[in-house]
Amino acid sequence: MTRFVLILAALAAATPVLADEAPSGPEIEKIVALLDGMQCEMDPDDIEVEADGYELDDVFCADGQYDIELSKDFEVVEKRKE
Repeated sequence: MTRFVLILAALAAATPVLADEAPSGPEIEKIVALLDGMQCEMDPDDIEVEADGYELDDVFCADGQYDIELSKDFEVVEKRKE
């Protein structure tokens, strides 16, 4: 039993923690400029970098609140009203 627990502990320690990466300053500037042109704004802390682009949570626009997904090239891929 002790051996089993030690193996599990070793595997858990070797597993990397998956966390959302924070965007860089220039990335934030591009996203904020894009949102400004869409009459939207958001807290930059709600920007998440993903493998295929960016996820923007709680974006407030003139016509309501949205979650928006952007490509790596800062193009809107999806805009979901909350």
